[in-house]
Amino acid sequence: MAGKPARKTTRRRSAQSTTAGGRILDTDVSEEMSASFLEYAYSVIYSRALPDARDGLKPVQRRILFQMAQMGLRPDRGHVKSARVVGEVMGRLHPHGDSAIYDAIVRLAQPFTLRLPLVDGHGNFGSPDDGPAAMRYTEARLAEPALELTAGLDEDVVDFAPNYDGREREPIVLPAAFPNLLVNGASGIAVGMATNLVPHNLGEVIAAARHLLENPAADVHELMAFVPGPDYPGGGEIIGLDGVRDAYTTGRGSFRLRATTTVENVTPRRRGIVVTSLPAGVGPERVIERIKDLVQSKKLTGISDVVDLTDGESGLRLIIELKSGIAPEPMLEQLFRMTPLEDSITINAVALVDGQPQTLGLRDMLEQFVTHRCEVVRRRSEFRRQKAVDRLHLVDGLLVAIVDIDEVIELIRASDNAAEAKDRLMTVFDLTEVQATYILDMPLRRLTKFSRIELEAEADELRSSIDDLHAIVTDDDRLRDVVSTELAEVNAALATPRRTQLREGAAASVTKAAKSPTASQSSEATLEVKDEPCIVLLSSAGLIARTSAVTPAAASDDSRSIHDVITSTSPATTRGAVGALTTTGRVVSLDVVDLPSIPPVAHIPSLAAGAPLGAFVDLEPHERVVGLAPVDGTATVALGTRGGVVKRVTVPAPSARTRSASIIALDDGDLVVGATFTPEAMAENARLAFVTSEGNVLTFPAASVRVQGAGASGMAGISMPSDARAVFFGAVAGASNGGNQAMVGTLAGSSSALPGTELGSVKISPLSVFPDKGRATKGVRCHKLRASEDEIALAWVGPGPVRGATAAGKPVTLPAPTDKRDATGTAPSAPVAAFGGTIGS
Repeated sequence: MAGKPARKTTRRRSAQSTTAGGRILDTDVSEEMSASFLEYAYSVIYSRALPDARDGLKPVQRRILFQMAQMGLRPDRGHVKSARVVGEVMGRLHPHGDSAIYDAIVRLAQPFTLRLPLVDGHGNFGSPDDGPAAMRYTEARLAEPALELTAGLDEDVVDFAPNYDGREREPIVLPAAFPNLLVNGASGIAVGMATNLVPHNLGEVIAAARHLLENPAADVHELMAFVPGPDYPGGGEIIGLDGVRDAYTTGRGSFRLRATTTVENVTPRRRGIVVTSLPAGVGPERVIERIKDLVQSKKLTGISDVVDLTDGESGLRLIIELKSGIAPEPMLEQLFRMTPLEDSITINAVALVDGQPQTLGLRDMLEQFVTHRCEVVRRRSEFRRQKAVDRLHLVDGLLVAIVDIDEVIELIRASDNAAEAKDRLMTVFDLTEVQATYILDMPLRRLTKFSRIELEAEADELRSSIDDLHAIVTDDDRLRDVVSTELAEVNAALATPRRTQLREGAAASVTKAAKSPTASQSSEATLEVKDEPCIVLLSSAGLIARTSAVTPAAASDDSRSIHDVITSTSPATTRGAVGALTTTGRVVSLDVVDLPSIPPVAHIPSLAAGAPLGAFVDLEPHERVVGLAPVDGTATVALGTRGGVVKRVTVPAPSARTRSASIIALDDGDLVVGATFTPEAMAENARLAFVTSEGNVLTFPAASVRVQGAGASGMAGISMPSDARAVFFGAVAGASNGGNQAMVGTLAGSSSALPGTELGSVKISPLSVFPDKGRATKGVRCHKLRASEDEIALAWVGPGPVRGATAAGKPVTLPAPTDKRDATGTAPSAPVAAFGGTIGS
C-alpha cells in the first residue's frame, strides 16, 4: 500500500532468492545479533580477559612465555628485540594484533606492576606515569621466575592444543611451579564480568600451599595465618584487614592502600612529608598534579613546594615541603583524603576453572594450584619413568650383546642386509626388535667402548629411579611430598621480604573527614602548630632544636648521653621567638616554629636529631653563639667577656627588620665568652662564675652586678694579668657556691698546640671547695699547670655531673672528681672540645 512504512523482517524466510552472485538468505536480525554477541562474549571471556586458575595467566601471556621459551630466550642469554618476540607470537600462536601482544610483554616486565616479573626487559618499559617505548626500541628475554612456569613442557606434563590455524601446537596451561595467580595477581574486563586479583608475597603463598599439601582439610582461616594480606611491588600500607579477610573467604572484598610516608627535616628551617612508595598504579606526577590543583584552588593550604627526587638508584622519593608552623600529621591526613596518596582497592577474584569462570577465595585458588601441580608432577614422573624403562630395556640388550661382542660383530658381518642381521640378533641372543635395532644403529666404535661394569651400574641406577618414580605416580602422599619439596626450592630461590605493611582497623579519620564537613573544618584548624610552651636547646656541636620538656630522668642519667652535650637552654613557645646571644655582643632573633622538634629529652638526651644553628642565624666571620635567651623584653641575662667584664642586661626585642640588637658595648678586641639566662640567674641568691686561662676560678653574687642598659659596657668582673683572659663565664644557683652539686671542669694544655691534636689534662672539682671572693678580685686557683702546659684552654662551671664531648659531638670519658683545689689534671680518653652539665643547665 502506498505510503505504508516497510515492516522489518522478524523471522527467517523459507523462500530463497537467486541472484547472479549466488543465494541470499533472509535472517532474523535479533537471532543473528544474539548469536554473534554470545560468540564474541565467549571469545573475550575464555580467550582474552580471564586468567586460568592453575597458572594465573591469560592466553596471550601464556603464549608469550611459551614462545620465548621455544626461542631459547633464557636469562643466561642475550636480549632480543621485543618486535621479534611479538612477531613470533603473532605469527605462530596469537590470532590478534601486535599491540595487544606488546602491551602484555610490557606488563610482564614492569617491576612496579608484577610482584615477580616474568620478563626481563631491557630499555624503556614505562613507569606509572608514562608508557613504554615502541617495541622496536626495547629488548626482552625470560626472567628467572618464568623458567619455573615453563619448566617441563617437553616432558608431557600438560596437554597441547592446535593453534588458531592448526599448523602449530600450544599448551593449554603452563606447568607453573609456584602459585602465579596469587603472587602476581591479574586484572581484566570481560563481557558481563571482570576480575581484579592483587599480588602477594611468594614466600607467604608457598608456605600456605605447602600447608594445604600437608593438611588437605585446612580451612581458609588456617591459610590466612600464612597469607595475612596482599604484598604490592611498590610497598605501601594496607589500612583495615576486614576487607582482605572477606576477599579471602568469599572472593570479593575491598581495602585501602596508602603511600609510605615519613616526616623529616627536608631543610634546616622546614619539615616535610617524604613519600617513598605510592599505591599501585599511581605515579608521582599524578600526585604532584593533584596537589598543585588543590593548592591553586585554595582547598589545600600549608604546602610550599613538591619536589620529585625519584631516580633509578634510590627509588621513589617525593618531598612535600610544608610552610613554617604547619603540623605534618594533620596535613598528612588531608593528603590521604584528597590526593591519590591513598586509594581504594577492590578484589574480585574471578578466574577460569575447568574452562568456566568462577569466583574464588584464598583456599580455592591454592587448591586449584595444588591440584594442578600434583598432576604436573605425576605426569612428569610417569614420563620420566617410561623414559627410564625404555633406557633400561636398551641397556639390558647391550649387556647381552657385550658378553660376546666378537660373535655379535661376526654375525653382523656375515649378514647380507640389516633386516637379516636384526633377525639373526633377535634369534641368537634373544633380543627384542628395539634392542636389536639399537645395536645395529650404533657405530662400531661406540659398541666396542662399552664397559660391562658401567652398563651394570647404569642399569642399577635406572631400576632405582624407576622404583622411585613409580612410587611417586602411585602413592599420593609421596606425590605431595615431592610437590612440597619443590615448592620449598622455589621459595629459597625466588622469595623476597614483604614490602607492604599491614595495619588493622579502618582509616576512620580519613573516611569520616571525607564525609563530614565538620571533621574537615576541624582538620583544617589543626594544621598549624599549637602555640604551647617548649624549651630550646643548643649543643656544643652547634645543633639546635626544641622539645616539649626536660625531665628529671634525663637530667640525672649521665649514661644516656649518646651525643654532644647541651651548652644552653631557653624557655619559649612554639609560635614565639628565642634570642641567640653571640660573641660580638648582640642578640639575634629566630622563630622557634622553624626549629626541628625532638621528643622529650628524657628519651633522647642529645641533639643528634637537631639542625645546624647556622641555618637559622646569619653570623659574621669568627662570630659564634654562646647562649640562648627569651626575647620578650623582660628577660635578664648575664654576660662575661674575655677581658673579665661582667654585665647584666634586660634583653631588648630585636627589630622586625634586622632581627638583631646590641646588648653590650665591647672594647676593641674584646669578645663575649659566656651568656646565661636561667631563673636562678635572675634570683637574688644566684652566683656568677669566671674561669681564667691562668687557672683561677671566681664566684660572686649576681646581685652585686646591677642591671644596665643595652648600650652600657658593663663593670669589672675578675682581675687578671694582662696576658691572661677569661675562658668561661656562667651562673650557678644557691647561696653557698651552689652546694655540692655544682662542679668545675677545666682542660689544661699548650697554647701552641693545634686544636684536637693533644689530649691535655682534665680536672673535675666540686665548686664547694673553692671559697667565695668578691667581684673584681683574682679568685682562687683551681688547676695547677704542668711543665708542658701554659694555659687553661677550656672550662665550665655548673650543676654536675660534668660531661665532655669531642668536636664531632661524641662523648668523652672524664676523670673522677677530686677535692684538691690546686692539683694537676688527668689525661681524658679523647680530645675534649666542650664541657657541659646536666641537660637544662
